[in-house]
Amino acid sequence: MCVPADGVRGIKEFVLDSIVGAGGKPCPPGIVGVGIGGSADYAMHLAKEAIARPVGSRNPDPLVAQLEEELTGLLNETGIGPMGMGGDVTVLAVQVEHADTHMTLNPVAVNYQCWAARRASAHIGSDGSIEYERDA
Repeated sequence: MCVPADGVRGIKEFVLDSIVGAGGKPCPPGIVGVGIGGSADYAMHLAKEAIARPVGSRNPDPLVAQLEEELTGLLNETGIGPMGMGGDVTVLAVQVEHADTHMTLNPVAVNYQCWAARRASAHIGSDGSIEYERDA
């Protein structure tokens, strides 16, 4: 839970502290999912949902999309780099999902998905046919 008075700055600090604290352990560069709002457990759910979005997609809310871009830039300035060995690319994307919350709460959750993550979908038709989709 962040201090509500810290606002967006507090959210940015929490995300930065989380990723810098992780260093090279999650095998950067990776995708960072951030969940903001709701309850603490729902913020964690939102962070998982955020990393499940296609890489490069932006939140439809322009303010949240701007936060995604700012966090991506800030995290890539940390110098952690690939595998924690230093460099300019620490994250491939930061994706944020948010929910309404009580004004005295500011739950924030961070989920760091490693670069080896794969994404695939299966569409099962009513006739039993199966189509697979895989992101390249």
